[in-house]
Amino acid sequence: MEEIIKSTTSEKIRNIVAIGLMSAFLCVLGPVSLTLPFTPVPISLTIFAIYMCIYLVGWKKSLASLLTYILLGTIGLPVFSGFSGGLAKVTGPTGGYIFGFIFICIISGYVITKHMNNYFLCALSMIAGTAICYMFGTLWLAYFAHMTLKAALYAGVIPFISADLVKIIVALIIGPAINKRIKDVF
Repeated sequence: MEEIIKSTTSEKIRNIVAIGLMSAFLCVLGPVSLTLPFTPVPISLTIFAIYMCIYLVGWKKSLASLLTYILLGTIGLPVFSGFSGGLAKVTGPTGGYIFGFIFICIISGYVITKHMNNYFLCALSMIAGTAICYMFGTLWLAYFAHMTLKAALYAGVIPFISADLVKIIVALIIGPAINKRIKDVF
C-alpha cells in the first residue's frame, strides 16, 4: 500500500513539474514575435511552442500548461507576443487567436499523443488545429476590430500560413526525436 501512495505522489509531482516547465517554455517562446506593418496580428513562436509541449508531455499536460500560460498573460505578465500581457490583450482584437491556441492543443494534441509515429496524421492534425485557431481568431478579429471577414483574413491568416507550415514541419522533425530522448522523464 505504501508503494502505491508513494508512486501516486511521485507521479503527481512529475505532472506538476511537467506542467510548470511547459508553462515556462510557453512563457519564454510566446513573447518572441515579429510585428508586420500591415497587420495587428504578430508572427510569434507560440504555436510552435504548443506543438513542442504536446510532443514532450502529451495533450492533457500541454493543455494545462497552455491554460496556465493564458492565465499568467491575462493577469498581466508579459508572456504574449511582443512581451505584452493583461486583460486588454486577451479581450482585444487578437485575443481570439490566444483562445484559438486551445483548439490547437486539443485537436493536435490528441492525435499526436495517440499517433506520434504517424507523421501524416500528426501533420494533418496540426493543420486542422491551426485552421480552427485561424477561424476562431479571424472571426474575433473581424468583430472586435470592426473589419470585414475578408479584411480579417488578409490581416490575420494569409500572412501567417507559410510561417505556420514551417513550424509544423520543424515540429514534425524534432518533436518525435526529443520525445524519444525524454519520455522517461515525464
